[in-house]
Amino acid sequence: MVKLLYSIATNYINQTRMNKKHIIIAALSLLVFMHPVGINSQEDSLIDDCLSSIESPFVAGDSSSKALLVGEEVAEFRTTLFDGNTYRLVMCSHLPGLIEFSLYDTNRNLLFSNRDFGNTGSWDFKMEGSMECIIEARLNNEIAESGMAIMLLGFKVR
Repeated sequence: MVKLLYSIATNYINQTRMNKKHIIIAALSLLVFMHPVGINSQEDSLIDDCLSSIESPFVAGDSSSKALLVGEEVAEFRTTLFDGNTYRLVMCSHLPGLIEFSLYDTNRNLLFSNRDFGNTGSWDFKMEGSMECIIEARLNNEIAESGMAIMLLGFKVR
């Protein structure tokens, strides 16, 4: 693709004897047309849908984590969960049930897997003790071969 664009640009420059100013304008215009405009708006829409799953009495945390998954890839998110807090873990994608997620302690002991609960998109739980946790997300390849996983972690207001 790059070679093709280079060839087209070189031929055009040679044929029209463009000066440097015109070359820069042409290159910038080409970059603008090649920019994937719709991706960020789709992602923003998906995050908004995901946020709607964290409703009162839960409050969304201050960040979201995301990963583009293809095939058998596994995304790993790490977070610290604190004693006495009640959390809502939400995993969203563009298709229901597409993302399988599991929660582990740092020794890789499985604490929860949504596969055991019909690939639910969220899980509410109360922490007994503080710990760092690992959240893994992967695709349910029976549904799709690629997709965006967005993870939000909310907590219950006391």
